[in-house]
Amino acid sequence: MRPRIRGGRTTVLAALLSLALAAPIAAAQAQGAPSPGSTAGAARHAELPHQYEVTGPATRAERTALLATGVSIDEVHTRAVVITATRAQAAKVHELGYTLRKLPDPPGFATTAPKAPHKPRVKDFPAGYANYHTYDEATKEIDALVAKYPEILSKQVIGTSHEGRNILALKLSKNVTKDEQEPEVLFTAHQHAREHLTVEMSLYLLGEFTSKYGSDSRVTKMLDSREIWIIPDLNPDGGEYDIASGEFQSWRKNRQPNAGTSEAGTDLNRNWDFKWGCCNGSSDDPGDETYRGPSAASAPEVQAVTKFVHSRAVGGTQQIKTAIDFHTYSELVLWPFGFTHDATGEGMTQDEHDVFATLGKNMADTNGYTPEQSSDLYITDGAIDDWLWGDQKIFAYTFEMYPSAAGDGGFYPRDSVIPKETSRNREAVLQLLEIADCPYRAIGKEGQYCKGS
Repeated sequence: MRPRIRGGRTTVLAALLSLALAAPIAAAQAQGAPSPGSTAGAARHAELPHQYEVTGPATRAERTALLATGVSIDEVHTRAVVITATRAQAAKVHELGYTLRKLPDPPGFATTAPKAPHKPRVKDFPAGYANYHTYDEATKEIDALVAKYPEILSKQVIGTSHEGRNILALKLSKNVTKDEQEPEVLFTAHQHAREHLTVEMSLYLLGEFTSKYGSDSRVTKMLDSREIWIIPDLNPDGGEYDIASGEFQSWRKNRQPNAGTSEAGTDLNRNWDFKWGCCNGSSDDPGDETYRGPSAASAPEVQAVTKFVHSRAVGGTQQIKTAIDFHTYSELVLWPFGFTHDATGEGMTQDEHDVFATLGKNMADTNGYTPEQSSDLYITDGAIDDWLWGDQKIFAYTFEMYPSAAGDGGFYPRDSVIPKETSRNREAVLQLLEIADCPYRAIGKEGQYCKGS
């Protein structure tokens, strides 16, 4: 996920902090937290990370430096951030001179990590989250939709996860069995395991496009003139592991073993083969939240989507024109680049930046999210939206969904929010579909860039 910069701490967050369950991290160390240099791989593997509020970081550079401790940044405020960290990582942050306070864990959060690192038997979501879909439940719902709407919806397996689960790509179009010369749009979800609301976003889009075709004029027009691709679950192994015990594990990465260590998992959204590991925007430590993997596109899930996207290039021209990668949380619309603070330069002209910013702001106007370039928060490298643009020139966005703060559920909002928070993005999705034939129309330069416009 990528967090929002806010002018001050919200009322919700202030109330949350007043209920904090622990003293600053210095006190936690006194209760047995390991020192930064003493953490063995096996011990870290058995430890669940928690969220902490960190007071002090106020600039992009300070936030980027904070990531070097191995944490992920979940929220950004003017002079504070919320991080996910193990005790040892939190101790490293404390050594940088920052004050930390542990935040309350969400309902249904586990007290201990699963003992076995291998593929577990999945139970289900905890009470209060039963309407979220497990991988099997989502697959059954997808298969039912394909059977019900075979004229406009098809399914293909584009690869498998490390543990052998299918990575699916769903195609929606009027002539779904034909590869027509129509603008294509890609929606991806669930790179990070604990971000389960994004799977629900994918299922919402599949249900909306199929059930409204023929009755909703905008939906009908888009399926008649576009080829829409939805990859609903990029990280099925991590998602299943996160709920395997019947309690949440706050797991972020995939479940791929890391050779020579007892650690598992690569952060898929630091593993894409564009500016991979270039710019202090990811970690080379297998135990860290933002571990980028041993090499670019080393994760099988990333390989599967990479191969699929490349397959959509016909005669050297990429058919996919626009894309959204769904994450949680912080309510943001983000665009490239994440690896540099520069708005323009190599790989990004002024007109291209203006298209990104204009479209991003237009979509944010419809869902109430905050629009900004990814690196306004901190540096990341090897992210999917940077890769989609830098490698394939696809106008790709990251949407950080509900909530805006940890106090509203963080990565684990109750299932009662699913209908509202998925449908909240309907208008933004339609706008991106409608402009996919010529994104430069957003800045009034369709005549210059788009043939026939």
